[in-house]
Amino acid sequence: MKQKLKELTKRSNGWGNEYRILKLKQYIMGWLNYYKLADMKVILKRTDEWLRRRIRAIYWKQWKKVKTRYKMIKKYNIPEWKVHEFANCRKGIWRSTIMLNSVLTNKEIVNLGYMTMTDYYSKICEN
Repeated sequence: MKQKLKELTKRSNGWGNEYRILKLKQYIMGWLNYYKLADMKVILKRTDEWLRRRIRAIYWKQWKKVKTRYKMIKKYNIPEWKVHEFANCRKGIWRSTIMLNSVLTNKEIVNLGYMTMTDYYSKICEN
């Protein structure tokens, strides 16, 4: 499952965000409907955290320039000094996604259209 999720969330596959959201929803719904009898709440929670971090990495990569990062982060009503600090971060993509937790929160990722595995599992769970 994790290998397929990694393939669907590759930054270099050239998909748009809408298509990526659609493919992720299809895969998650199909996979969870097939394995809904299994007790896997902890595994899904860990996988969900990892998947959200990959999604943040996708958006960080899309905001290539400092000016774009500054503009996009500023939309989330964060203090000016913090926006400047985030936008000028020179850490790698994976490391920068940790700081993006305060900008692209879990609720914001759901608002973008992504599905959480734990929420869908709790809807269809028979245990």
